[in-house]
Amino acid sequence: MEMDHLLSTSSETIDHIQTKAKGPEGKLPLTDAMLRNSPSGDLFGLSQNVGMGWSPNNLRGKEILLLSTQGGMKDSNGFPIALGYHTGHWEVDQLMKEAAIEINRAGGIPFAAYVSDPCDGRSQGTRGMFDSFPYRNDAAIVYRRLIRSLPTRKAVVGIATCDKGLPAMMLALASMHDLPTVIIPGGVTLPPEYGEDAGKIQTIGARYSANEITLEEAAELGCRACATPGGGCQFLGTAATAQVISEALGLSLPHSALAPSGQDIWREMARNSARAVIEMEKMRVTTKDILTDASIHNAMVVHAAFGGSTNLLLHIPAIAHAAGCTIPTVDDWIKVNRQTPRLVSVLPNGPEYHPTIRAYLAGGVPEVMLHLRNLGLLNEDVMTVTGKTLRENLDWWEQSERRKQMKNRLKMADGIDASEVIMSKEQAKKKGMTSTITFPTGNIAPEGSVIKSTSIDKEKIDENGIFYHKAEVKVFTSERDGIRAIRQGRIAAGDIMIVSGCGPLGTGMEETYQLTSALKHLSFGKHVTLITDARFSGVSTGACIGHVGPEGLADGPIGKLRDGDVVEVKIDTVNLEGRVNFLGTKDTPVSPEEGTQILRQRQQNNIKPADGLPDDTRLWAALQKVSGGTWRGSVYDVDRIIEVLEAGEKALGKSENEVEVL
Repeated sequence: MEMDHLLSTSSETIDHIQTKAKGPEGKLPLTDAMLRNSPSGDLFGLSQNVGMGWSPNNLRGKEILLLSTQGGMKDSNGFPIALGYHTGHWEVDQLMKEAAIEINRAGGIPFAAYVSDPCDGRSQGTRGMFDSFPYRNDAAIVYRRLIRSLPTRKAVVGIATCDKGLPAMMLALASMHDLPTVIIPGGVTLPPEYGEDAGKIQTIGARYSANEITLEEAAELGCRACATPGGGCQFLGTAATAQVISEALGLSLPHSALAPSGQDIWREMARNSARAVIEMEKMRVTTKDILTDASIHNAMVVHAAFGGSTNLLLHIPAIAHAAGCTIPTVDDWIKVNRQTPRLVSVLPNGPEYHPTIRAYLAGGVPEVMLHLRNLGLLNEDVMTVTGKTLRENLDWWEQSERRKQMKNRLKMADGIDASEVIMSKEQAKKKGMTSTITFPTGNIAPEGSVIKSTSIDKEKIDENGIFYHKAEVKVFTSERDGIRAIRQGRIAAGDIMIVSGCGPLGTGMEETYQLTSALKHLSFGKHVTLITDARFSGVSTGACIGHVGPEGLADGPIGKLRDGDVVEVKIDTVNLEGRVNFLGTKDTPVSPEEGTQILRQRQQNNIKPADGLPDDTRLWAALQKVSGGTWRGSVYDVDRIIEVLEAGEKALGKSENEVEVL
């Protein structure tokens, strides 16, 4: 391309270049004390404020920072100029605007900053997934730096929706112990009137390859899946579960999670949240008053009652770490899940596959909490962003007109009774609903593993609630090899798939939703078991065991299994107990104890970090590993990291000295 064409500029444009301007009129509201005592940054900040167009007469209000995951760009009519990564951050600019107007109306000064977020659905099966989980820690760091970089802010509002952006926001705000903070959940998208939800639609490649849908069906269904332009996906995946957890922690207003994006009730929630943070600042209620061991426990209980995404096992411990609370252990998770019945019937768990908008209309988080309160499973004395305790919030909800109107709207719009979506313990039991998560151990997973046992196909569970599968395994050392085998017809009913080398050290602990979704929606998939050291998407279901520890690249036994090895899987979905054991081969069976010894003596399979694994992800994997790994939430334990680095420096220094002596 010619340079004159590339840098074409009219003479008229050049003639209109200005070299000076009058500047804002008026005077800054300075005082003698401010000029003598205030940091220069505070004073220059006022100049910056009026430079951006804020009236110098309105600079005395309290400054409140709005942080969001907004992505994409629209014209004045709301049409796309540049796309975002996903619907979950496409409309949150509206929430920012509503909150900002409310703060302005109250005499405050809103500031807005943005750190957008990736889409796990968009990066499934690609190298983009190598950055998915590590993004969370990086974004939380940037959010914290932005908060601290506005030293004059009096409170912070976080606005986020989806799988990594909302957990990152919760981590960041949890660290602001002495500031009032509120989270505005970004809501959900609606399902199409006819078609498939955003989880099932991600399997069109696998189903087409298996001749279970046509090209025309795939194209048409794929076009409709995201029926409205904003909000998280229509199922209780990681995005929706994170919204639920934000509210359960007390960081969001009652009945704010899962609101329909773009609608008036959703915008109203942003205005109410802005008023709440203003009141918190007046009452001097801060994040440390809300995030306590008791509120972390409540969040775990609500997670179990909803049947939430297993990814929150990575995020809730990280939030606890950021808040300075006790980090829940595997034993804590087991105890909570044994005590807490699952009460919500939604996608992807069922038994009835209601979209998340119906869970919202059925009463959402406060409705579920009413049932949990009746079971004595909640600590009701915890403080929330309303400035009231959970007990006071639930007392209000129980008698509120809003509760009645929401349920009536669900009945009128969809013909569904609220009790069909959110149930009592007795109703849920009659429906055959079981508790959410089991943590299998065994000689393949000596440090543990995770399965969403509530979503195993009921056909595969016996009358005692036991899932059992024993078979020769087919071993894969990447998700890509596994999905290729499925699409090429090399996986059949009765197989056990082993996918190793996909933990933090291998891929940044990628999601393997390509595999789990294909197995869910292919006709034979319910008869296949998947075992991996990777993690799963929040919408994953089936006999899928993940988070296997140690991971293959950390010399874990899962990385030593071979094609033809016999593996036995037994999951008790009632008592939430499970075992995953290598039992030799068909010709040479062994006991679990003998299998342990065989695996210890074997060499690791040909697994290695994925080609193209970014240095950023390799660094994240190393830092979270020395900080306690995935069972502590893959956090950065700074004291521990510094301790390891100092020990390493000393060891390296000693080695260098020994070389010099020689």
